[in-house]
Amino acid sequence: QLQLVESGGGLVQPGGSLRLSCAASGFTLDGYAIGWFRQAPGKERQGVSCISRSGGSINYADSVKGRFTISRDNAKNTVYLQMNSLKSDDTAVYYCAAEVSYQAMCVMWSPTTRAYWGQGTQVTVSS
Repeated sequence: QLQLVESGGGLVQPGGSLRLSCAASGFTLDGYAIGWFRQAPGKERQGVSCISRSGGSINYADSVKGRFTISRDNAKNTVYLQMNSLKSDDTAVYYCAAEVSYQAMCVMWSPTTRAYWGQGTQVTVSS
């Protein structure tokens, strides 16, 4: 079965850190651009960060630049999102997605219908 599984979410105080992981099973991630998206209650899904197949191209939403870092370890078939200096506005369900088209994923922030998605992990930033 082809699937992505996110982990690492939780409750953290403002200013704290979390590292999310996106692990693939049933396929290898090295053929895909990987994106992290988030969706807060009552809000539209937002692209957070994206990394190309090789890791040589990376994009961030303006709201997370300087605080979040995306990386990938193709040997472990996993992509990470290190989140530092977390704010209450970062509270959301975070999803990872795997997309063959770098343009769709990392430029347009709009994965195609062929993209794989994880089930999401909740991140709550609150004191």
